[in-house]
Amino acid sequence: MTTIRGLLFDKDGTLIDFFATWGAAYQAVATEVAALTGDPGKADELLRLGGYDPATCVLDPASPLACGTNDEIAVLWGGHLGVESHLDLRHWVSGGFERFGMKPVPVTDLPALFRRLRARGYTLGVATNDHEEPTRATLGALGVDGLLDFIAGADSGHGGKPGPGMLHAFCRATGLTPAAIAMIGDTVADMAMARAGAAGLAVGVLTGAAPREALGMADHVIDSIAGLEALIDGLGRAP
Repeated sequence: MTTIRGLLFDKDGTLIDFFATWGAAYQAVATEVAALTGDPGKADELLRLGGYDPATCVLDPASPLACGTNDEIAVLWGGHLGVESHLDLRHWVSGGFERFGMKPVPVTDLPALFRRLRARGYTLGVATNDHEEPTRATLGALGVDGLLDFIAGADSGHGGKPGPGMLHAFCRATGLTPAAIAMIGDTVADMAMARAGAAGLAVGVLTGAAPREALGMADHVIDSIAGLEALIDGLGRAP
């Protein structure tokens, strides 16, 4: 069995506590977008269309708001609102989420964790369906941008999840094979990318929108990446 040498992390729900960071963002951004049509009252319609129930604060783990790209959300909402220019709407959606993304709530002491992993010889990367520029800004705010060997977003030219493009780009950038990569994420799309890209290991975490039962494609599910080192040690897959 190939030794795992690269760790590719999702961002929201994996490095960042999903609901602590994004709970209020959904309502705010949906209200801003609905207001563009002159009817802020349609915000709840947009939220439900995106998979989030504002009454119960429950998010469908396979929905666009849980694992879609900003462009996909903009097209979905634009179609519902009858907005012809999705380009303008993409600006509002991306800009709104970018503002909230600058106040991330990490799931653990990320700089300490990443330094330990690097000291053990692991190559580290981030692959997210967010855009690359705000992702880099968020990782800078978290203090880990200088600890990563690879950062990609859905607009980086490799495609978005659940496609394997970002995982394969990580391999090209680092010289590792897909079988030597562990994909760590909180959504069905993360696990699907791991499978589509032939990753050596798929690890689900429960700090995002998906419950344990939704991560059936994962090889292992842990409470958070705070438990990643213990999992790796138990598998005996250190470089």
